[in-house]
Amino acid sequence: MRIIDSCLRYTVGLCLMALMVVVFAVGCTLLLPWRVARIKLCNHFGHLIGRSILAITGTRIIGDPKAAANAAGPAIYVSNHTSPLDIFLGIWLAPLGTCGVAKKEVVYYPFFGQLYLVSGHLRIDRKDRGSAIEALRDIGALVRNNGLGIWIWPEGTRSADGRLRAFKKGFAHLALATGLPVVPIAVEGAHRIWRKNSFLLHPGDVRVTVLPAIATTDWKLDTLDEHIASVQQALNDALPVEQQAELVPAAAK
Repeated sequence: MRIIDSCLRYTVGLCLMALMVVVFAVGCTLLLPWRVARIKLCNHFGHLIGRSILAITGTRIIGDPKAAANAAGPAIYVSNHTSPLDIFLGIWLAPLGTCGVAKKEVVYYPFFGQLYLVSGHLRIDRKDRGSAIEALRDIGALVRNNGLGIWIWPEGTRSADGRLRAFKKGFAHLALATGLPVVPIAVEGAHRIWRKNSFLLHPGDVRVTVLPAIATTDWKLDTLDEHIASVQQALNDALPVEQQAELVPAAAK
């Protein structure tokens, strides 16, 4: 029964995704000369499809994290990453005017990836450090010049067991480039609903906690590792014991 239930949920979700992607892709095509307008249009897409997919997968959100996220912006939102569900949580929660940062392979995701390609949001090549740094500079300039925020998963990939992994340094370099505060967002329980590399869905509760903003205006390059560690510690402390890192991980390169 779990397989049948999951198949039905996937079918409904994909059909809805396909329909909405067609509509918003047309809008993005008409807005090709205006990147910021495309980003904001796709924020509206994310708010609609994100909440819809959460409902279709049987995800019940505890609390009111959307209001807290809206009140915190514009900012650099950093969240732990344990499940494919995080994508839909992120695009639902991200305030209007928030630019996404995703790996370049996102374009291969059915429907969602093709819209992402024309949306104006940023893709980075994690295997090419030089290209990734240049892309981060690009988004830093875009954000500064247009009053945007940024959503990023600093672990870089999903955790298989739900525990917090080491943060990569990209979000901290973006903080240096933009001066935006960092807002950690702790997601509890998403890995139990839709596990990494699993087809089966297990409807249930997800608690999302938007933590107080961390000012970055005094961050310096030579103390960047300390700042990254403080953000990791804040997020780690907000997670339940079973999702906390056994040791708070050192920043990855």
